Amino acid sequence: MSDPSGKPDLSLRLLEIFDAIMRCGTTVEAAEQLGISQPAVSNGIRQLEAQTGVTLFERLHRRLQPTEEAVALHEDIKPVFGLLRGFASRAQDMRQGVSGRLRVIATPPLGHTVAPLAMRRFLKERKDVSIAYDVRRLEHVVEAVQSGNADIGLALALERHPAVHIEILARTHMVAVLPKGEAVSGNVINAETLAKRDFVGLEIDSTLGREIRAAFDRDGVPYKPRVEVRYCATAAVLASAGIGCAIIDPYTAAFNAGLGMVECDFLPPIEVPAVMITRKGVPRSRLQHAFISEMRKALTDFGAGGMQAIFGAR
Repeated sequence: MSDPSGKPDLSLRLLEIFDAIMRCGTTVEAAEQLGISQPAVSNGIRQLEAQTGVTLFERLHRRLQPTEEAVALHEDIKPVFGLLRGFASRAQDMRQGVSGRLRVIATPPLGHTVAPLAMRRFLKERKDVSIAYDVRRLEHVVEAVQSGNADIGLALALERHPAVHIEILARTHMVAVLPKGEAVSGNVINAETLAKRDFVGLEIDSTLGREIRAAFDRDGVPYKPRVEVRYCATAAVLASAGIGCAIIDPYTAAFNAGLGMVECDFLPPIEVPAVMITRKGVPRSRLQHAFISEMRKALTDFGAGGMQAIFGAR
């Protein structure tokens, strides 16, 4: 379709052929680089000359010699094709998962412990990747993923949700942490024993708080914490200060082991899955797959080697 103004209606493909010949020097090399036949290259140049009304090449001994006009015009379009090659290279990097931006949001038990270690490994070999990272409460994590404001959400103890896709990455159990110097028989403490001591509970409106309350109910023990807090990390700090025992997730317990708490098993067992939250119906990018892989490895390392495997080299 011609331009009503009388200016030639040039296609990007013809300019691409012109650029390739100017850079390669021959139609054979230009054809190989573009993945087309040599006659297609020659036809493209003839078409471009016809549309512009400018002789671009002199045909000398079966070779194309650029005219002064061709050299001048090529100087004008070189920046354009430089940008296009940069675009193609960046797109390829994105396809291969070595370039781009990832948005991750997590609840504190994973967001302040295992996820940063997975992120460190993920970024180490991806110098052109950046991450937008936030740590929020569970309802905010779900909302961010559902609305498309985050690519990946990380949380504990959420196996189903109607608005988002949930995938379990690992399963573990809550643990009890006691102030330094306190001891329990067999390194195990149960709800009945804990109820006789001062203990720090998690707020009942939280997912983990409800799980702990349910464990007390299963043993027929009243749930009456001396202090109630929102986050497991806060409970760990209070336990280390001698305020009382606490039941927290094992990732937070491992991360805060340097506070001098005593860790032991808790009965009845409270299983907590570490989960990934993604938006329903949206395919995952290479970056998402790569980050998820690092999260799985970090969680596996934790299960195999405990605190030293994950947090020993902070």
